[in-house]
Amino acid sequence: MSRTISPSVFTPIEVTSTPVPRFELISGHDRACLAAKVAADNKGKDILVLDLRGITPMFDYFVLSTGSSRRQVHTIVEETDAALRDVGDTRMSVEGYDTSKWIVQDYGDVLTHTFDPDTRDYYKLEELWADAKRVDWEREFDPESIAHDAEVEELDEDDEVDVEDDEDEDELGDAKA
Repeated sequence: MSRTISPSVFTPIEVTSTPVPRFELISGHDRACLAAKVAADNKGKDILVLDLRGITPMFDYFVLSTGSSRRQVHTIVEETDAALRDVGDTRMSVEGYDTSKWIVQDYGDVLTHTFDPDTRDYYKLEELWADAKRVDWEREFDPESIAHDAEVEELDEDDEVDVEDDEDEDELGDAKA
């Protein structure tokens, strides 16, 4: 015996589309530097960001860090994922979480590698990818460097304004003559 449901039981509901907030994903360079900073904030050691653009088409950056214990390795991995999610990134995969010797998180163009000390020493990825340029990720978060870069940028902008002002004065001078 099959039961039929009368159409009058269902009330149509109006579906309205709500705009979904969109994140402007920050560059791979900035996300790699952010991942390095998160590792440092969680007491990771020997943190490196390697720029692999031009060396391999598979990814742009490696972030390497070492945790001193299983708990610390997990904390670095989880906090890195949370920070990258906060800027709109999505982890595509994670490997090695159960063994916690070497955990790799794949964010497409950025891969984070979090090791225990013995595994990091055994695989020596920084030597394997020795041709990669090392990124000064700490400079990205150093207040003095940021202030210095802002001053240089401000000087550059002032120089441009001065050139334009000089041109205006030359035109005025020509008009008076």
